[in-house]
Amino acid sequence: MAGLVCVRPGHETRLIYRTPTYQGRTGEKKGFRAREFADLITSARRRLGGAPLIVVWDAASTHHAKRLREFCNRNSDWLTIVKLPPYAPDLNPVEGVWAHLKKSLANLAPRTIDDLTPLVKNRLRAIQSRPQTLNGFIAETGLGLEPP
Repeated sequence: MAGLVCVRPGHETRLIYRTPTYQGRTGEKKGFRAREFADLITSARRRLGGAPLIVVWDAASTHHAKRLREFCNRNSDWLTIVKLPPYAPDLNPVEGVWAHLKKSLANLAPRTIDDLTPLVKNRLRAIQSRPQTLNGFIAETGLGLEPP
């Protein structure tokens, strides 16, 4: 999974995410790669009305892939990347989303990934419909949203 907690002045806070399911097929890529992150960012921009984006990234290795850096450089007129220091999940609001999601799944026992996927998507849609909860995840970081 990958997601963005999106804040736009004058609009409700939004969660935009992707949950591809790895099926274990021959040649199938596992996890998010540069193309999937680029697609997520492009989709977020489109869903936010074409507004410029400031994306805050943690130190995940996929965020440093050459193809993703090239994508970011090509789109620097509307895309700014801010990198968090290593081991600073408390500064990343989307980590609050993942923790909340994991707690909601804690007592379930799906047998397969196909059983788990709809549960995850259902819970993420529920989080999406609660901008106040998303604002809480931002507040937990202690970071301000106002320019200095």
